[in-house]
Amino acid sequence: MATQHEPVGATDPLTEVQAVYAALAGRPIERDCIRRAECCQFQVTGRTPYLTRGEALLAAKALRATGRTKLPAPEHNGCPLLDGKTGRCLIYENRPFGCRTHFCRAAGGPYARSEVRDLIRRLEAVDVRLTGTGAVSLPVALELALREAN
Repeated sequence: MATQHEPVGATDPLTEVQAVYAALAGRPIERDCIRRAECCQFQVTGRTPYLTRGEALLAAKALRATGRTKLPAPEHNGCPLLDGKTGRCLIYENRPFGCRTHFCRAAGGPYARSEVRDLIRRLEAVDVRLTGTGAVSLPVALELALREAN
């Protein structure tokens, strides 16, 4: 696994994305996601997470692990990754960075960019390595990643 001093190219791109998520989880920033999924209601919040190509590929892989090969239709203008029956995220353990650093007031509000800038840069480096074009809105990024995988 790459450390902060190793080049991003030292690991598999999806492993590097997972390492970024693990590094974020190890930060002493007070957050308490209780999975209310209020922040997943994009039309209500007016905010949609943006994913780099590595994040989208990891999310698509996790979605396929649930037995799905295409993005479910979103219910009530929410995130398409919410299960229509339970209202829970289908890929919670592999949810994108934006979902982890979100703006949910109940969980503690958004992370300050200065607190996670180094992690964002690591995700951007993986994006470049995968010939990505920068962060793309979650629904679009996932559609592209799922098409690529099929």
